[in-house]
Amino acid sequence: MIRGRKAWATATAVLTVMAAAPAVAHAAPAAPDTRTATTAQKSADALPPGWRITGEGGAAHLEWRSPRPVPHGDARVEFRANGTLLGVPQPGNDNRTFRLPLDGVRATDLDDLRVEAAGRRLDAAAGSGKHRATRPAMLRLPPVQPAGAVDPGAKGPYATTTGEYDLPSLKLPGMPEPVEMRGLVVAPKDAAGERPVAVFLHGRHATCYVPGKGEDEVTIDWPCAKGAQPIPSHKGYLRDQQLLASQGYVTVSISANGINGQDAAVEDAGAQARSSLVRSHLARWADWAAAPASAPDAVRKTPKPDLSRVLLVGHSRGGEGVNRAAMDSLYPPPAAQDGAPGGTRWTIRGTVLIGPTIFGQNPVADVPSLTILPGCDGDVSDLQGQVYADGTRGVSRGAALHSSVYMVGANHNYFNSEWTPGQAAAPAGDDFWHDPEFPDPLCSPGKAGRLTADQQHRAGATYIAAAARLFVDGDDRVRELVDGTGRRAPSADPARVLTHAVGGNRSAGFLPDGPLKVSGARLCDAVAPGGTACLGEGVTGSSPHFAYWRPEHEAGRRAIALAWNAPGTAARVTPEKPLSAAGADSLALRVAVPPNTRGTQFDVAVTDAAGKRANLGRVRVDGLPGTYRTSSYWAQEVRVPLTAANAAKLDLTRVASLELVPVSHSGKAWLMDAWAWQPGTPAVEAAPLTRVDLGRLTVEEGDSGTRTYRVPVSTTGESTGTVRLYVVDPATGATTGRLVEVGPGTAGIDVEVGVTGNTRFGWGAQHDVLVKAVRGTVVGADSGGVTATEDDPMPKVTVRPVAADVSEGKPLTWRISLSEPADVEIPVLADMTAVPDGRAELSSADVDPDWVRMLVEDVPSPAVRLSELDYRTLWTVVPAGDTTADLAVPTVRDRVREPAEYVRLQLVDDEGGPSGQPFEGTVRNVS
Repeated sequence: MIRGRKAWATATAVLTVMAAAPAVAHAAPAAPDTRTATTAQKSADALPPGWRITGEGGAAHLEWRSPRPVPHGDARVEFRANGTLLGVPQPGNDNRTFRLPLDGVRATDLDDLRVEAAGRRLDAAAGSGKHRATRPAMLRLPPVQPAGAVDPGAKGPYATTTGEYDLPSLKLPGMPEPVEMRGLVVAPKDAAGERPVAVFLHGRHATCYVPGKGEDEVTIDWPCAKGAQPIPSHKGYLRDQQLLASQGYVTVSISANGINGQDAAVEDAGAQARSSLVRSHLARWADWAAAPASAPDAVRKTPKPDLSRVLLVGHSRGGEGVNRAAMDSLYPPPAAQDGAPGGTRWTIRGTVLIGPTIFGQNPVADVPSLTILPGCDGDVSDLQGQVYADGTRGVSRGAALHSSVYMVGANHNYFNSEWTPGQAAAPAGDDFWHDPEFPDPLCSPGKAGRLTADQQHRAGATYIAAAARLFVDGDDRVRELVDGTGRRAPSADPARVLTHAVGGNRSAGFLPDGPLKVSGARLCDAVAPGGTACLGEGVTGSSPHFAYWRPEHEAGRRAIALAWNAPGTAARVTPEKPLSAAGADSLALRVAVPPNTRGTQFDVAVTDAAGKRANLGRVRVDGLPGTYRTSSYWAQEVRVPLTAANAAKLDLTRVASLELVPVSHSGKAWLMDAWAWQPGTPAVEAAPLTRVDLGRLTVEEGDSGTRTYRVPVSTTGESTGTVRLYVVDPATGATTGRLVEVGPGTAGIDVEVGVTGNTRFGWGAQHDVLVKAVRGTVVGADSGGVTATEDDPMPKVTVRPVAADVSEGKPLTWRISLSEPADVEIPVLADMTAVPDGRAELSSADVDPDWVRMLVEDVPSPAVRLSELDYRTLWTVVPAGDTTADLAVPTVRDRVREPAEYVRLQLVDDEGGPSGQPFEGTVRNVS
């Protein structure tokens, strides 16, 4: 969930320095000299390298530090344990450190700790793990496709003009600092009449840099610190803008650094704020169109904009932002969540989404879209943008075309020249990080399948222009480049690009969200515990179609998994009711096969309601080039004509079942869907869908009794629709889901949460709810709930010595006591500070080296005083319901004659400041 399930309870069982036995209150501790070394060893071994428990800000945190800088990217960084989401950590300013508060509401095990972003491990080297020695038998690039009838990447007839505007900043809900209103304008010269408009929005990248400094001076704060400058990410699409402007478009690329620097604390990761920013710019353009004299100079030089024909282009989180802007333009968001002026004076004709995030999995069904999926994306590496196509199925009328463009060899960053080394003003890098010792055979620089930065940018510009020409200009000749027909745009060469689509002139889907009978194959859930329900265990790589949302088991996302060891066994799919393919030319199927496989073939047949069967023909699908680091289980579109069905006089108004009969000797495949297809691009009209937005209510726990609260829900619209609702158990993290009708005349979403009060300290509780559109609906804010905050004070902490004057080789021990028991484990933190008065201080050589490794990665050599360690905060935990725990410093006997040595400790409070008086321990030499 957004704030994340935290993990103190069980973590303390293995990470406390020394806790009193919880079974007996105030029980005397075991002998310190027999427990400390064992406990220290166990604690040091409990966490993998790079992990530790810290006292950042006076509160306990789970911390991971990367051995190399982690670029500020668009995918959300997550901590996981045992496959379960612990939470979304906050990044440190050093670009290496991530911390998650351990103020948890449930116990969880910390085995198998992982740092992930979009399903990609960040805490494992590219060449490490079980796949290090695994290499695909053969990496083959897809064949070069025939050229299409038109090439949208060709430069147009117009010269261009470029300018910038910088308006007063915008205050957005949930963001303390105002956000800039800055735009780079590129427009055609001497273009007659009103011209269509394209708006570009960059993604979540670092915000500030210090000229002349390296990547360690790159930050993601806002506003930029003194001496730092904003990174001009909005200038990275200049070549794309110039191409569109040469073809007659007025273009503007807007800056969103202010959102990037503040979206970590926002529940929807900034999607609504980005929409508000885009629509605020559009509102200004509408004002300027009505009163040209009021426009900035850069805008007055452009032709008059035609705001009835607008294309939105978003990269990464910018993709989710423009998707939300398209949604909000059709179905206004709740006023309290929005920061844009009211009213819509424009029409969004389509969106282009480049390596996008879709955390809410809320695509707009009735606005055409084209999603570029970079095959070597090292940031949004699960290619979750596939949901912009898959997630629209069955939601609305289905006339809008949603295209997925899989670009082999493209990474995430190089679509933006300001994120590209050698082209950017600020430090930049290749997001597909590679280990030179173990280069990826497909995506490492210089490999045959990897595109250069210029090749990639040119291909991206070509497909942006293709979307503009199809969605805005209505040129149906471009459709074959983006809808799975298998034609290429020569301007994108040498990029190998494959496409498929849903919507448009497709109907009669054979995998509806409802009862379905499958024989000879397996109907599988895309997202289930472990995330491999459809792909199965032991696969190398992943599938964009099965990109993880948030419920541990998600219903409604399905595929047909086929596996065979001999040809001829039919996989049959039978919907609950016969479907109509009347008037269609072909049957279009989206089929995925394992990467790097060749020659998978099927015969395709249909049977009508009367039992008459026709074999339509044979299809072949070759796997995409892929490695264990790519999401290359991606469905390719294949079509078989319905000629044989017509010749056999099948009743195509009542098609009862679809069969896939393997011709290959063995293999695996996944059928995503199948449709009746005919050429053409139908007109799109948005349906009057019901919009749902969840809110979050924050309440105090109270001192007694149970109070019931309802999760806030905003529902607008005049139609009735269906959503899938998930309620998260705050104690276990498990989700329960159900279908809910919303809209006029329905009970709608009604989730009640009971909050029980008491007078003992706890951490509060967060009750999370998630929602996704299913039919006749659109979802804005997909997550919300009720947060119960703790209103009882934390117990007061006191310290008394148990063994504070010892001989070397024995542990120093202090008893930590609480003024009263609490409902949760209470972490107690103490800083090791310098010993005053010139007395000798314990050094890192005087204590157990495993204990030192709990604090720092390596034992210093030469030794340093304990107060000089890079990290010097000790911790212990008082178990829930108890009032005491022990804090220990394990010393070692070094056989060196030396005077008494001391250690000085200072308890710290929740703000990281000193609490109470310091206390000391003395270690004496053994004669």
